[in-house]
Amino acid sequence: MMESLLIANRGEIARRIIRNAKMLGIRTIAIYSEADAGLPFVREADEAIAIGPPPARESYLSQEHILEAARKTGAAAIHPGYGFLSENAEFAEAVEKAGIIWVGAPPAAIRAMGLKDAAKELMQAASVPVTPGYLGPDQSEERLAAEADTIGYPVLIKAVAGGGGKGMRRVERAQDFAELLASCRREAAASFGDDRVLIERYIANPRHIEVQVFADMFGNCVHLFERDCSLQRRHQKVIEEAPAPGLDAATRATICDAAVKAARAVNYVGAGTIEFIADASEGLREDRIWFMEMNTRLQVEHPVTEAITGEDLVLWQLKVASGEPLPKMQDEIAMNGWAFEARLYAENPAAGYLPSTGRLEHLSLPESVRVDSGVEQGDDITAFYDPMIAKVIAHGPNREAALSKLAAACAGIEVWPVKSNAGLLARIAVDPDFRAARIDTGFLDRHGDSLVATEPSEIAIDTAATVLSRNTDGDPWSALAGFRIAGADDKRVRIRIGEHLLWGQSRRELEANAVTIGETTVLFDAGNAWPISLPVASEVEASQGAGDGAILSPMPGLVISVDVAEGDRVAKGDRLLTVEAMKMEHSLRAPFDGIVEKLQVSSGIRVSENQLVVSVVKDQD
Repeated sequence: MMESLLIANRGEIARRIIRNAKMLGIRTIAIYSEADAGLPFVREADEAIAIGPPPARESYLSQEHILEAARKTGAAAIHPGYGFLSENAEFAEAVEKAGIIWVGAPPAAIRAMGLKDAAKELMQAASVPVTPGYLGPDQSEERLAAEADTIGYPVLIKAVAGGGGKGMRRVERAQDFAELLASCRREAAASFGDDRVLIERYIANPRHIEVQVFADMFGNCVHLFERDCSLQRRHQKVIEEAPAPGLDAATRATICDAAVKAARAVNYVGAGTIEFIADASEGLREDRIWFMEMNTRLQVEHPVTEAITGEDLVLWQLKVASGEPLPKMQDEIAMNGWAFEARLYAENPAAGYLPSTGRLEHLSLPESVRVDSGVEQGDDITAFYDPMIAKVIAHGPNREAALSKLAAACAGIEVWPVKSNAGLLARIAVDPDFRAARIDTGFLDRHGDSLVATEPSEIAIDTAATVLSRNTDGDPWSALAGFRIAGADDKRVRIRIGEHLLWGQSRRELEANAVTIGETTVLFDAGNAWPISLPVASEVEASQGAGDGAILSPMPGLVISVDVAEGDRVAKGDRLLTVEAMKMEHSLRAPFDGIVEKLQVSSGIRVSENQLVVSVVKDQD
C-alpha cells in the first residue's frame, strides 16, 4: 500500500479521498489555492500546501505546480478526483514519469476515450452498439450537411473533444444546419482547442444511463450495475439514481456486459463509467440503447452505486492503484435497494439558475441521509469553481422509499444568504411524473416553471405570520385590528416576505422553522429561504387604505364568487367574496357588523396583491 497520497483536487471529493486514505493508514497531502485556504479539506489533511492564486488555470490546472508540490512533500501517489486534470493523459504520463503512482486510468486509455469519434470507432470494433451517425474525417460543411440529411432530422452536432454539455447543438431543420454548425465549432475551438465535430441521430425521448466499471492490473474487470442520470439541466446532471427505473434484467445484463467489453477494449485499469444513450419512447429495450462515451475517472454520482452495492469505490481505487487485485469478482457483487443523489448547488433557480456566491452564514444539512459536502457554515462560496455545496444521497429498500427520504432531506436543507436549489430538489422529489419515473433528459425543460418557487407558499405565509406575531409582544403593527378570514378566531397579520407584502394568518398549531441570522429573520420552507419582517408603520397605513373596513386582496388571484352587494347589511364573520390564488380559495369576511359601502370587483375579475376589493362601514359611520 502507498505510504502517502497527494489529492490534486478540492472540496467534497478531496475530503472523501482524505477520509479513505486515513482509513488505510496513508499520509494525506492537500493542495489548495488562495481562495480555498480556509476550507475543511485543507484542515483535514495531514499536510497542506498552497499552489497558487484562485483561478484554476493557475492552481488546480497547473501541472507544474502540482508536480512541484508532490516533489516537496514526498508524495508517493496522486489522486486527481474528478474534473480538473483527472482525464488529462499528459498529466497522468507526467506523474508516472516522475515515479509517482497515478490513482486513475492509464494514460493510453484516457487518450483512447478522450475523443468521441475515435472512442466510437473503438467501440464498434469491440461490438459495442453506438448511436447511428457520422464519425468520418471529412469535416467539410457540405459533407456534414449531407450526412445529417442521410441520418434524418433532428440531428445532434457534437464536438469531438467535447464534454460537460459544451460543443453540442440540436438541429431541427436542414436550413438551420450551417448556422448551428458554425456556432458549435466556435464553442468547441474555444473550450477544447479542437473544432472537429461528429453528427448523431437526435433521440426524441432520451434516457442517460451509465454503467460503473472497475478493472485491476491483472486483467480482471467487473461492473457495479447502472445509474440513471437523465434528470439534467443544460446537459448538467441534477439528480441521479441507481438502478435505472424500468430496466429489466435482460436489458441490464446486455448493457453491463457491453460496458465491460468497452473497458477491456482499451485495457482499462481503475474506476470508469461507460455512458449510454437510450431511446425511451418505447421503454428501455436493448436494441435502442447505444454507447455515448466513457468517463475515464470516478464520477460525481458514484455514491448511488456505493449505496446499492455496499462497496467503497474510493477504497477500491486506492487498493487497485497499489497493485492489489479487485476486492471482489463479478459474482460477489450484488445489488440491494435503491438510491438517489441530489446535487445541492449555490444557484438561484428563480433567476435563471444564476450562480450565487458569498459567505454561508447559515448552513444546515440533513442528518437522516448521507451528505458529502466540501463546505461548512461560515465558509465562502466563490466564483472560481463549481458551485456545488453538497451531494445528498438517500438509500431505501425500493424506489418509493428512497425517493421519500430524499424529498424529506432536501426539504429540510437550510442555506442563507447564499441562494440554493434546495427548494427545486425538494419539489422534483415529490413531482408525480418523477415519482412515476416518467423521465428523460427533457424533464426539467418541460416542468421547470412548476418546480421553481417564485412566491412563498400558503403555509410559509401563515408560518411567517405566526413567527412575527410571537416575536412582536403586542407590537401594534403585527396585526390589522378587526380583519378576519375564515372565522372570528383567526388573526390576520401584515407581513413582508422578501419583496412580497402579504396578509398572513397567525395559527397556534404551526411550528415555525425560522432562524435569526444577524439582523434578519429567515423562514425556511421546503428548501426555500425567505427573509421575513413586519412592514414599517407607513407601509401598514398605506395598505389599510380607508381604514379597518377596507378589505384588500391578500395576493394576486381570481375572484370566483361575490356574496354581497353594495348596501347589504353584514354581520362580523360573514363571507363577502372568495379569491382563488395558488390553487387555494381565500374567503374574505366582514371584520365587524356593518354595511357594504363599496364593492370594487365582480366574479371572474382578476385582482392584484393589496388591491381594495370591498369596504365595510360600521352602522354609526
